[in-house]
Parts: sequence; C-alpha cells; structure tokens
Amino acid sequence: MAAYSQVLLKTQRETPSVRLNGDLRRHRRVPLDIGGRFMRANREEFVCRLKDISVGGACVSTVQSVETGEKIIAYFDHIGGLEGLVTRQLPDGFAIQFKVSEHKREKLAAQIMWLLNRDDFPEEAGRQHERHGTSGRKTTLRFDDGMLIDVDLLDLSASGASVATMARPAIGEEVSIAKIRAVVRRHHADGIGVQFFMVQDEATLAANFP
Repeated sequence: MAAYSQVLLKTQRETPSVRLNGDLRRHRRVPLDIGGRFMRANREEFVCRLKDISVGGACVSTVQSVETGEKIIAYFDHIGGLEGLVTRQLPDGFAIQFKVSEHKREKLAAQIMWLLNRDDFPEEAGRQHERHGTSGRKTTLRFDDGMLIDVDLLDLSASGASVATMARPAIGEEVSIAKIRAVVRRHHADGIGVQFFMVQDEATLAANFP
C-alpha cells in the first residue's frame, strides 16, 4: 500500500507544473468509476460520477454545466469531500483541480489505491490469515488527526483485526489499532475491519494485544 501511494504522489514531486492543451498534468490520473455529487458556490448540489482521479485532480461526468475557475466541493463514495477549482469544461462534465494539504494528498493516495484494488479484498475472501476470537479484549483506535478512542477487539489475525465501535472512518483511511498501522477495509454492523500494513508476528501481536 505505502509503495503504491508513493507512486501516486511521486509525479507531483518530480514533474514541473506545465500545461499543454490541458492534457499535461502534474499527477498521474487513474480511471475510477464512482458515484458522487458536487456543490457549487451557491450551495446547490448535483449528482455526478467520477471518471478518473489523481491526488491532484479528477474528471467528473455530470449533466450540469459549470464555469471554468468555479469553486466546487465534490463528494465521492468511499472518498469523502474534496474542494477544488474547475480547470476546464468537458463534453460530459468537467475537470477539477483539488486544493488539499499534503496530509490530505497522502490520505487520498491510500484511498485511491484501496479503491483500485478492492476487488482483490472482498469482505471475507480478502482475509489471508486465520482470525481468532479475542474474548472482548479492549484496545485503542487512533485516527489520522490524532484522536484516540477505546474500542472492543472482536477478532484478530496476523494481517488484520475487527473492532466494535460506533466510529466509521472512511474505507481506505489509515488508522492505528493499538500501535499497529492499518487501513480500514470494511464497515460492519458492530464496527470496522482493518488490514495491517505489514503481516505481524506472534510476538508483536502479543505485545500490542495482551
């Protein structure tokens, strides 16, 4: 995950900001078909669909016309809200350049990677290691912004865990379970399922989940 996220971010750091007929971009775009909506400056909302995306911008399909240079806030399923400016109009929509922080770009890269690979991680088949019940043990869930909450550990394996919580961080969001970095893979009735960035050995699991 981390390696692919860096690929999405790498183009921004290495390629100069140059435009040629509106097609030479600073970031690598990847096709991604996701539903969403967007809000114009007058707070009117319209349905749209994501066509392709990078950490720097996206192409959006919609029947609603917009103006070049217009400020837009787009909301895409599994990604959330992204603010930006319309850079050009397209026959079936528009292109938007995101105005996001470096932290948000890194988070977005992880979300894009997860969405591109989600067919490889269905809710049950994506579990590569046997999970074990944890008898209602407690642990902690830390969010990207540093917020820390107590959660119930439902089950655990070398590659992931399931916890009971009312919180619903976005699919693809990076979190920490105890002190182990992970990414949110699914939501379920009682909470969330996460996949660890690296497969953990028994000693590490025992130290983090006594």
